[in-house]
Amino acid sequence: MTRLLLLGGGHAHALVLLKFRNFISKNLQVTLVNAGPVHTYSGMVPGVIAGHYAADHAQIDLARLARGAGAQFVRGRVQRLDPAAKEVVLEGGDVLGYDVVSLNLGSVPAGLHEHAVAAKPFEGFMAHWRELLGKGPESPRIAVLGAGAGGVELAMAMKFALAGRGRVAIFSDRNVFPVAVAERVRNALERLAIELRTDAPAPSAFDAMFRVTGASALPLLRESGLKTDEKGYVLVDASLRSVSHPDVFGAGDNASLEGAALPKSGVYAVRQGAVLAENLKRVVRGMPMLDYVPRADSLSLISCGAKYAIASRGGWSAEGRWAWWWKDWLDRRWVARFR
Repeated sequence: MTRLLLLGGGHAHALVLLKFRNFISKNLQVTLVNAGPVHTYSGMVPGVIAGHYAADHAQIDLARLARGAGAQFVRGRVQRLDPAAKEVVLEGGDVLGYDVVSLNLGSVPAGLHEHAVAAKPFEGFMAHWRELLGKGPESPRIAVLGAGAGGVELAMAMKFALAGRGRVAIFSDRNVFPVAVAERVRNALERLAIELRTDAPAPSAFDAMFRVTGASALPLLRESGLKTDEKGYVLVDASLRSVSHPDVFGAGDNASLEGAALPKSGVYAVRQGAVLAENLKRVVRGMPMLDYVPRADSLSLISCGAKYAIASRGGWSAEGRWAWWWKDWLDRRWVARFR
């Protein structure tokens, strides 16, 4: 009996479970561990905030997905990973053993601010947002920390949801977009009267602060003894296998591909998921691994509050309502695969 342990229910592991539906056998025991029974697809979160989708439209039922694949679902948070003993310790003290383990635990927002609510996990963020709408002032003052795609999408979705009420400002110490896309983003923010401040720290004169800063690695990865990169992410080879422990695989935000500097983005986690699923099947069978080959560039679709979006790929960019409907079609199609 081979014990395969999937830690984290991110984009990649959701795809693994989907592709394992016709693979589970009596000689393989698969267990998925995740803090909650659902996974929220990050690409649809701004649409949920803006009111274009209900929250459950953006969610994947991991518990049901696991059952459909013949896998066991365990609700819990990983506290410690011990590759030498091939054990995982959960908060509360439960210990799970494994023969092969795959990591899709995501990351945590970089930087700290005592008054800011992190955009992840989604459930906690949404609880604060609903409380602000329900019990907060009629015209709330909102600060968004982080001016990457996630930050600007969130800020525009919030301003749209407020129907022009209140004030929304974005604070960041840098611009992360290419020049042409940055100009389109600035214009979209100006249309909604959203301030973009790159020259000052976020002041305390706000009713709510939300943090959508860059990613940082979970401390337990470095503490595990797995080889990591300089930032603390698990270092994997082209087969998405740990370079130091061949019985450990990793994909998505918690892993760094050896020799490649890939953004911490759900786009790459999704693409890695198909290769990860195949290689987990192959390692169980004792077969050679496949290589994950990242694309040189990827499509970016930034929603702008209303049903309007900015599209870019490489040096090309454009915008319009058509771009939002394109994003909507891609996002709905992705989530529908798991239902």
